Amino acid sequence: MKHFLIFLGFIVFSLSSDAQNLKTHNVKTGESVESIAQLYKISPADIYALNPDASSGIGVNTSLIIPESFSDRLNPPLTEKEIESYKVHKVRRKETLFSIAQKYNITVQDLKAHNERLGHKKLRSGKKIYIPIFKENNNQSYNSSLQLYTVLAKEGKWRIAYKFGISVPQLEALNPTMGAYLNEGQQLNVPNIIVSDTKPIEEDQFGYYIVKASEGFYRLEKKLGLSKELLQSLNPELKIEGLKLGMVLRVPKSSVKDIETALVFTTTLSDSLVDLTVKNIGLLLPFKTKSIDSDSLSLAREQLKRDGYINVSTDFYSGVAVAIDSAKQLGISVNLDVFDTNAKALDLKTILNQTDFSKYDVIIGPLTSQNLELTAQHVLSNNIPVVSPFVKSKKSYSNLFQTIPDLDWMRSKIVSYVKTDTIPHRTLIIYDSKNSSTATYLKTAFPSASMMTSKTDNKGVEQFYLMLEDVQKALLPGKTIVFLESNNESFVSNVTSMLNAMNGFTTLVDKTEIQRDILLMTTSNNRAFEGQNVSNYDLSNLHFQYPAINFNMELPSIFQEKYLNKFGTFPNKYAIRGFDLTMDLLLRLSKFGTLYESASNIQTSYIGNKFKYTLLPEGGYKNEAGFILKYDDLEIIKVQD
Repeated sequence: MKHFLIFLGFIVFSLSSDAQNLKTHNVKTGESVESIAQLYKISPADIYALNPDASSGIGVNTSLIIPESFSDRLNPPLTEKEIESYKVHKVRRKETLFSIAQKYNITVQDLKAHNERLGHKKLRSGKKIYIPIFKENNNQSYNSSLQLYTVLAKEGKWRIAYKFGISVPQLEALNPTMGAYLNEGQQLNVPNIIVSDTKPIEEDQFGYYIVKASEGFYRLEKKLGLSKELLQSLNPELKIEGLKLGMVLRVPKSSVKDIETALVFTTTLSDSLVDLTVKNIGLLLPFKTKSIDSDSLSLAREQLKRDGYINVSTDFYSGVAVAIDSAKQLGISVNLDVFDTNAKALDLKTILNQTDFSKYDVIIGPLTSQNLELTAQHVLSNNIPVVSPFVKSKKSYSNLFQTIPDLDWMRSKIVSYVKTDTIPHRTLIIYDSKNSSTATYLKTAFPSASMMTSKTDNKGVEQFYLMLEDVQKALLPGKTIVFLESNNESFVSNVTSMLNAMNGFTTLVDKTEIQRDILLMTTSNNRAFEGQNVSNYDLSNLHFQYPAINFNMELPSIFQEKYLNKFGTFPNKYAIRGFDLTMDLLLRLSKFGTLYESASNIQTSYIGNKFKYTLLPEGGYKNEAGFILKYDDLEIIKVQD
């Protein structure tokens, strides 16, 4: 087989040499096929095609054949293609990216640039991809305003972008084939300005980034544009400890800004819909119709009031119905099939086995994690997206979309928000034993913070209270941000009432007067903060702030009227979520032809919910979008999207 590959490579070499000039490259220490391909701006497949033995590995001083026509294109005329519209193409059997590109007179790179999953998934028959339609005769040359820059040793994207006064995404746009890592000697297109290698980075130009789950140096370089070496120079502890979940990194503010503005943008998808084919939705909810006593109307009403599954399902469905009705006005037709799972795995299995789910564009539900996982696994072979409206799954499936942000993301959002507060302040972390891990996370984020935990009795049993004297000693004059982390209502009530009493001007025992400015926060606004024993007046006076999944305070009048006319009542948060989630799915399908293409880097916002899906390392997608809310004058207001 090896001799056959060598013979095949010789034939390819002979045929290629008639069409182009070739050159050789001697492999250096530490080089790989991928890094060499990046250096010459070709693909690894180009190297393997001319060097079949390379598939078994390459060693130092190995001589590789490189197509010179690619390596000499170090300063191509850069063109900007203006998108006019998109055309949806349904992949047929035996079609390839090359044949599709030829059919529409575009390049394979154009296809990959506008269909993100094509970069890491195979082309499948029956799946939809979108074809960019470019305006003609609008290409513009940028050579006159650009120059070539040679990358120095250990120089990353951020350092080069900073030198030339541009962002990392702008640098990537000028060099679409630059690769994830830069190599010494690599040449890049940059603005034609004077380079300053000694341009200082002032301390106030630094921001902070909190490491998320499964993030390594490679992912951080892709996200922040900062090399491993630069991150370690800014954060020396990385050389000893390595990257850890929740670690707070010191990074240039421009990198954080790139994430907030360049990598994530809120868009209104209804502006340019390109796929108005009928959308098929399967809705799996536990309406529990089998358990309702249809012989007695009064008994049925009592069952409906008591059963939480039925209430959530009917409210959510009402929002779905209004969304479908609204989508029709945009030209989107929908076939909705509703299935009653009865909140039982056995009933769901019967539905799955008796129904052809391959025809659906998306499945919404079920509501329990067990049934959700059963559904995702059942339709995985057909790659049908399954969207979880309320619960989070511990298992991962490549077709599963989890719409509820996880705890780690919510914590990082509130911490990042606090980091933007430039007014000098102290930080106090108050917590109970069940929330010690959160307290540790906060202490890592705010190393100078003080910590207090609830009292225990002589037997070590937690009593869920603090002594007034201890809290008074911890709260010095001036501004203090207090994180309260607890799921116990009595503890929350005890702490918030004491904090409120000490907020503002207070007189001490020696009759001296001090002023405290206390700002209360939490990483998780759970039911304990909404208990009857917790005063909303105290929370409002402390300007209580927290991360939230939804914000439903201001409902558009047209939505209220439509809902009221259809159902005779006003929508609650479950109905609003049903509307927002369904409308988002329909618009993404009509804009991109598939949910997978629209998952990354696009944030959408509706009546009370936001959606920005991130691809998980283990497969599947999770929503990373939410709000920072605040109690103010006995009202809840939004302070940050």
